[in-house]
Amino acid sequence: MKVPRQLRGPVVHAALAPLALAVTLVPALTDKARKMPKPMPPFEEMIRLRVVYTLPGMETAAVQRNVVYKTAGEPEAPLHMDVYAPAGVDKGERRPAVVFVHGGPVPRAGAKDMGVFVSYGQLAAASGFAGITFNHRFYSPDLAAQADDDVADLVAYVRKNAADLGVDRDRIAVWAFSGGGLFLARWIGEPPAYLRALVSYYAVLDIREPPPGQPDKLSSDVRARLSPVARLATSTRPVPLLIARAGQDNPYINTTVNAFVAEALKQNLPFELLNHPDGRHGFDILDDDARSREIVARTLAFLKGNLAAE
Repeated sequence: MKVPRQLRGPVVHAALAPLALAVTLVPALTDKARKMPKPMPPFEEMIRLRVVYTLPGMETAAVQRNVVYKTAGEPEAPLHMDVYAPAGVDKGERRPAVVFVHGGPVPRAGAKDMGVFVSYGQLAAASGFAGITFNHRFYSPDLAAQADDDVADLVAYVRKNAADLGVDRDRIAVWAFSGGGLFLARWIGEPPAYLRALVSYYAVLDIREPPPGQPDKLSSDVRARLSPVARLATSTRPVPLLIARAGQDNPYINTTVNAFVAEALKQNLPFELLNHPDGRHGFDILDDDARSREIVARTLAFLKGNLAAE
């Protein structure tokens, strides 16, 4: 696979980019001996990696590619989405949708075309869903608020055009990765009736304070608005939530996950926590082991349960 020119250079994988922080993996203690995590692969390899869990029928998924869901930016440019559906779906049949939200900051090239999101779209289709992958404008930390708007506009577009896309507009889940965790905040604070479930994979869940050593490019209001942990207190209803945590993740990211879990427990809210003790940031593509596969399989089962027709 030829790496697009826009993706060359020292950028971070779209699913693995935690607010421009390089992922610094820390040692783990296993059986009283210090065990070093595996090194991260080269970027050119990382963008090709697919999810380590597979299902029959993934490769036969039908795909609507490069649908423009909005134009935005300076200069204005189209933002694209792909829609994956099970092969052989009858015309007019509508499936619940799983919206996959990539992390950032990322280059302007298409994160949706990386192996991780192609394979997740296919996994969603093989599970009976419509899998929605797309690009948003989290190109730099100061564009986080604009990217948050893009995610909301993508969902609005999917619902408005549900018939053409083969989507059930009233059964939608949002699944965010890494820095994309910020964009779960609005869905936690003001969840619409059609939102049936949320998923967080090795995601940043608290930016009320800037990351250590990073320039502060966001206002305190934006930080509060894009901090899922802060929105728990203002939520109008609890939404079923699954959190997957990587034990060997960047300490900053796991600090935000731990803060969110502590607050959710304090409020006695419903959520499910899946921990991969030896998992790296991006364990679902980097660590081909039983625990990674178990977590992805459980996540798909969680979505099936919550997206089922009433």
